[in-house]
Amino acid sequence: MSTLHLKYFAMNSKVIIALLLVLLNTSCNKNIQDADLIITNAKIWTANTSQAYAQSMAISGERIIAIGVGSGILKHKGAQTQVIDLKGKFVTPGFIDSHVHLMTGGRSLLNVDLRDASTPEIFSKRVGDFASTLQKGEWILEGNWDHTLWGGELPHKDWIDKVTPDNPVLIMRLDWHMALANAAALAYVGIDKNTPDIEGGTIEKDANGELTGILKDNAMNLVMDNMPAMTPEQKNNAFEAAQEYFLSHGVTSVHDVDGFNKDFESFSTAKKHQDEKNLKVRIYAATPLNEWERLKEHTHQNDEWIKIGSLKGFVDGSLGSHTAAFHDHYSDKEDDKGFFLNHEQELYGWISEADKANQHVMIHAIGDSAIHTLLNIYERVIDENGKRDRRFRIEHAQHLAPDDIKRFKELGAIASMQPYHAIDDGRWAEEYLGSERIKTTYAFRSLLDADAKVVFGSDWAVAPASPILGIYAAVTRRTLDNRNPDGWVPEQKISVLEALRAYTIDAAYASFDENNKGSLEAGKLADFVILSDDPTQVDPVQLKELQVLQAYVGGVKMFDISN
Repeated sequence: MSTLHLKYFAMNSKVIIALLLVLLNTSCNKNIQDADLIITNAKIWTANTSQAYAQSMAISGERIIAIGVGSGILKHKGAQTQVIDLKGKFVTPGFIDSHVHLMTGGRSLLNVDLRDASTPEIFSKRVGDFASTLQKGEWILEGNWDHTLWGGELPHKDWIDKVTPDNPVLIMRLDWHMALANAAALAYVGIDKNTPDIEGGTIEKDANGELTGILKDNAMNLVMDNMPAMTPEQKNNAFEAAQEYFLSHGVTSVHDVDGFNKDFESFSTAKKHQDEKNLKVRIYAATPLNEWERLKEHTHQNDEWIKIGSLKGFVDGSLGSHTAAFHDHYSDKEDDKGFFLNHEQELYGWISEADKANQHVMIHAIGDSAIHTLLNIYERVIDENGKRDRRFRIEHAQHLAPDDIKRFKELGAIASMQPYHAIDDGRWAEEYLGSERIKTTYAFRSLLDADAKVVFGSDWAVAPASPILGIYAAVTRRTLDNRNPDGWVPEQKISVLEALRAYTIDAAYASFDENNKGSLEAGKLADFVILSDDPTQVDPVQLKELQVLQAYVGGVKMFDISN
C-alpha cells in the first residue's frame, strides 16, 4: 500500500471512529431522561443515610430522577428543562406533620383567636368584637384560649354572655380537652344545672351548683354532637385556608387525625380539590378507632395524594385540663389522678379487632398511666395476633414512666410527639407533676437513646403547624416565657438533624410511606422545601428565625414567600 493510501486510510479511520462515537453517544443520550426541573448549586440535605448531602437534583413529573454532586445532573437538561441555581440555599425534604386536626385548624384561621389573650378583659372583648361581625344564630367556635396566661382562673360564661346574646359559643382551650360554652349554646343543646356528668367528662359547676360554662373532655360532645354541621362552603373555606397555611410553613404532607371522622373529616373536601386539580398537600386520613370496620371499605381509594389508612382513638385527656391519667395524683391536687376517656377492655377490643384486619392504630395517651396501659394493650395484641410490621403509634406520649421508655423499641411502637408542646407546657408543668416526674416528660433524648422511633407533628390548631418552631423547641427546649434559657429539662434536648429526621423520613415511616417520600432520592416524590439558612449551622437560639422561602410538592412550586 502506498504512503498516500496509508494516510488516506488513517484519516478515514479517525473519521469513522469519530462518527461511531457520535452515534454511540446519541444512542446513549436517547436513554437519558429529560428533566422538567433541575435544581443546582444547593445544599441539599437528603435524609438518605447513604448520601446525606447533594448539590443538584433533577425532577421529571412528580418524581426525582437523579440527585448528586457536581455537574453530572445537567445531562438531564433538555430543551424545555427549567434550571434553577439556588446559590447555596439549604434544601430539605418536604416536612411531614404527623398530627394535625385539618378542618378545625382551618376553621380556627377564620374564627376568633384567643391564643394570646392575656386577661379576662381581652378575652371578652375579642369574643364580643367577633360576634359583632356575625349574623344572628351563627356559632362562634375554636378560640384556643390558655387560662395560664392570666393566672390560671378558668373562664366563665358570664365573661361572654352579655356580648353574645344571639350567637351560641363553644370556644376551646388550646389543648381541645376543655371548652367554654355560653348560655346560648348550653340552651341550644339542653344542658342545665341538673344535667349529670357523663363518663369520661365533667360539666363544671360553681359552689352554688350553677353552670360555669366549662365542659371537660367527653362532656364537650354534648354540644359538639348536637350543633349544626359544617356546610360544604365552610368546609371548603377551612380546607383552603389550611392548605395555604401548611405550605407557608413548609409542610407538604399531613397526618390528619380527624381526616375520616364524620364530624370533622377532610377526606371529601380533599377529594373535591383533587378532582379540580387544586389539592396541594398530601393527606394521610384517620378514622375513629371505634369505627374500625368502616375503614376497610375505603382503602382501595388510596393514592399518592390522599390515603385513608389509620385509626385514631383516646386513652386519656390532657395535662392542662387535669384529665391526663397518671399513676400518682397531680402535685397541685391530691385527690386527682386524671381519668381514662375509654375503658381499658373496650380499647383492647377495638385495637385487637382492628389489628386482625391489618389496620394501622394510633392512640392518644398523655399521662404515664395511660401510656403504660396502652403499651400493655399493644403487647397483648402482638402476643395474640402474631408479629408483623404493624407500626403501632402512641400519639403525644408526653409523660413517661422511666421503665416504659425501653418498651417502645421492644414493641415497635412509634412515639408521635409534638415538641412545641414542651416549650408551652414547660411554663407550668412542674407545678402539676413535681420535680421528679418532669425528668421523663417530652423525653425525646431518652426515647432516641433507647432506639425508639420518634416522629414529630404539631397537633395544630393546638399549636402552630410550624416544623421550624418544632425543631427549635426540640433542640433548645427554651420555654415560651423565656424563663429557661438553657432549656427546660435540658437533658432531653436533641440535635437539629435528629429533629429533621422526625419531620421527614421517620414521619414518612409512621404512615408506611418511607419508600415513596420523606427523603430526596431518585424514584421518590419531589416534595422539598427551600430554607433561608442551614439549620445545622445557625445558633440554636436563632432556629426559630429561619424562613421557608419556597415549598414544592410533586415538583411543582406551591409556595413562594416572595408572592
